[in-house]
Amino acid sequence: MKLNWAERLAVNNPIRPLQQHLEIRWLKKRVILKPGARILEVGCGRGAGSDLIKTEFRPGVLHAMDLDIRMIQKARKYLTPEVSAGISFFVGDAIHLPSRDDTMDAVFGFGVLHHIPDWQQALAEIVRVLKKGGMYFFEELYPSLYQNIITRYILLHPRENRFHSRDLKQAMDRAGLELGNCVEHEKLEIIGFAFKR
Repeated sequence: MKLNWAERLAVNNPIRPLQQHLEIRWLKKRVILKPGARILEVGCGRGAGSDLIKTEFRPGVLHAMDLDIRMIQKARKYLTPEVSAGISFFVGDAIHLPSRDDTMDAVFGFGVLHHIPDWQQALAEIVRVLKKGGMYFFEELYPSLYQNIITRYILLHPRENRFHSRDLKQAMDRAGLELGNCVEHEKLEIIGFAFKR
């Protein structure tokens, strides 16, 4: 699902990269991802997360995709040529990832699944492209944060088939992911990582 004007404003605000920086630093302290890894970022937006992933994890290959071509164009403008070198940006759909099975060492998703109507299929695709033992790094919001009396009229999100804490964790388990460390407020959001079994 593409973002509306309010969502684009929210994800492109100057505080968002700082938040992502803190999340990536938290993740990096808890897992080891060897330099030279093959990484995919799903829903890369303007590229701030891609910049941080490249700086902190030094991947050999970094693919960054978004459903909205405008966000890919923003990413290409936002990042310096030095940073964008080695990052392949492309338009793609999370429920049909254009990668072969078992090819990625890690997949990053900063607030992506809750935008996808068939989020279970997107999760299955993430697991499909991960190598055994590969890591899924995620930040997700729960409906009480984006479907409350105020935000449901401003922000654009699917209304059906939404997940809460238990739903997401059960879906990860069914998809073949083992939840690692996470920080969660069960009514609002979760940040963490999971391994492909």
